[in-house]
Amino acid sequence: MPVWFEGIIPEHLAVRNAVGIFDTSHMGRTVAKGLEVEKFLNWVVTNNVSRLGPMEGLYTVMLKPDAGIVDDLITYKTSDERFFNVYNAANREKDFAWLKENSEGFDVELKDVSDEIAMIAVQGPKAEETLQGITEEDLSRIARFNLARLTISGLNCMAARTGYTGEDGFEVFVLDCPLSDPGKALSVWNGLVEAGAVPCGLGARDSLRMEAGLNLYGNDIDETTNPLEAKLRWVVKFKKEGGFIGREALQRIREEGVKKTQVGIRVTGRGIPRQHYEILDGDGRGVIGEVTSGGMSPTLGYGIAIGYVPKEHSKRETPVKIRIRGRLVDGKIVKSHPFYDDSVYGWKRERS
Repeated sequence: MPVWFEGIIPEHLAVRNAVGIFDTSHMGRTVAKGLEVEKFLNWVVTNNVSRLGPMEGLYTVMLKPDAGIVDDLITYKTSDERFFNVYNAANREKDFAWLKENSEGFDVELKDVSDEIAMIAVQGPKAEETLQGITEEDLSRIARFNLARLTISGLNCMAARTGYTGEDGFEVFVLDCPLSDPGKALSVWNGLVEAGAVPCGLGARDSLRMEAGLNLYGNDIDETTNPLEAKLRWVVKFKKEGGFIGREALQRIREEGVKKTQVGIRVTGRGIPRQHYEILDGDGRGVIGEVTSGGMSPTLGYGIAIGYVPKEHSKRETPVKIRIRGRLVDGKIVKSHPFYDDSVYGWKRERS
């Protein structure tokens, strides 16, 4: 996937206002199956896999024993003894090795299918309408975070009502489509373009997920951060049967209280925040944190940032400053999940 096709801003706005498509075949995909697959996955992720019914999925994280985040991922239950897991491209080898290492002692089989299944994200308020044009089955029956087997462009596929833009949409998995023979993926891609979808690149993917307040592994979360700091408490089920890797360490952090917490920042002065820029208190006298993701919001028309600050500086409307190219630029702490009004934009938007 290139950084852009036509340009980051028009691609970004196409997804917010209509529909865009992304070639996300670089993502990691693993099939886990066996008599103890549910027990195994519950051990390696923090969320409760046992609550899933067939063809349902959930967002979760994997932790190290010290509660650092190995990666975030979505796991889908395709049958009682089979799960399909999707995780970050940069962590493909690391994640599969982590799963293999921690599968010892469980009756489970793991297979990396990343290079055997193509993946195309269809995102935006017109995603369903556009994908329906080349799909035989009724897409309106697929609930959010549910998976379905579909016939798309005449091909056997799966699609999940998920995505990484904050918008409604689907992640399409083109089955039996190896890297050496991408013809099936091209048929689906070209069909979507003919139906009106705008090809989008990495630049729009990043600006869209940032507006939605979604974490990027390697920027906003990594092995030095834990889910309580990263505002991911909702994916941690401390009381689930059997526990999970990192539970004891995370429980200690919970009891002691986090030292820093993730926040959203709206830039009210002139300037565009970027990763690693310093965050200072409202008086500009002391550095209190660092931007982990930042940029100009094409939807909102001003700079936004995600970063970490001490808890006492995390209340909404708290004034802060960001050091941008040697200048201190005014900003304030704001709601960041998402930054925009979700009654106007995103999958929760009010439908006319």
